[in-house]
Amino acid sequence: MTSWRIVRMFAGCFILLSLALGVPGSPVFHSVYWLWFTAFVGLNLLQSAFTCWCPLEIVLRKFGAQPGC
Repeated sequence: MTSWRIVRMFAGCFILLSLALGVPGSPVFHSVYWLWFTAFVGLNLLQSAFTCWCPLEIVLRKFGAQPGC
């Protein structure tokens, strides 16, 4: 699996998890402040689209993940 696919998978999982923990109607609701984590992941994805720099991708490549296309 390439590093950019792993980054997208991590981002999707973290967004869904933080939404589950931050939305008051959720059965696993913890605190509304989890929505800040959702915003952080979204902003990181947005900036990486413009700068082509993602900290997670750098870490994944050091662990041996293949670079994207």
